[in-house]
Amino acid sequence: MLTSAAATPAFSRTAAGASPGTPSWTSSSSSSLYCPSHGFPTAAGLTHRPLRIRCAATKQAKTPAEEDWKVKREVLLEKRVRSVDVKEALRLQKENGFVILDVRPEAEFKEGHPPGAINVQIYRLIKEWTPWDIARRAAFLFFGILAGTEENPEFMQTVEAKLEKDAKIIVACSSAGTMKPSQNLPEGQQSRSLIAAYLLVLNGYTNVFHLEGGLYQWFKEELPSVADE
Repeated sequence: MLTSAAATPAFSRTAAGASPGTPSWTSSSSSSLYCPSHGFPTAAGLTHRPLRIRCAATKQAKTPAEEDWKVKREVLLEKRVRSVDVKEALRLQKENGFVILDVRPEAEFKEGHPPGAINVQIYRLIKEWTPWDIARRAAFLFFGILAGTEENPEFMQTVEAKLEKDAKIIVACSSAGTMKPSQNLPEGQQSRSLIAAYLLVLNGYTNVFHLEGGLYQWFKEELPSVADE
């Protein structure tokens, strides 16, 4: 016969180093009990006390950059963010004082960029080693990607230090993406530059353009470029 916990002195035991949420156990005179949440008998003399189990690698809350593309596109259209081709971008830069904001990784920027462009990377190499960051690194490795990236948490802060809210900006990345619908992509396709443009208008920038075709097209058409040594 099982004795009640009230009649028997009880103690809690948790494995050494166990994280919060690890099931704890309480002494009783039972010889074998069943653990309902795990589906296996417990050791003799132990009864299960269910606790909430938390995963140490729980995903963090969604950031504005992670918002659904449909939502981003609606905001970009509402704010009248216009896409310009590379030759129009060059003209605007030369004649109208537009600044090209290159949001590619710093290493790519140094290899080649339009003269006068400003680099603020919207994504950077993963820096931290929290359980969540380790899980993300593993996910990148699964697809053969050694240099996993993450959103740059200092992106807007850096942009605001370099460009005023009323600055005339053309946001550029490698591939550019598009807001234009097509048969295969009825809502267009997002890219780093469109995500960056979305963040800019959310933070009060009022003259934001987007480079259609991206810097791939800029280099393909052999427009002016420079490299950093």
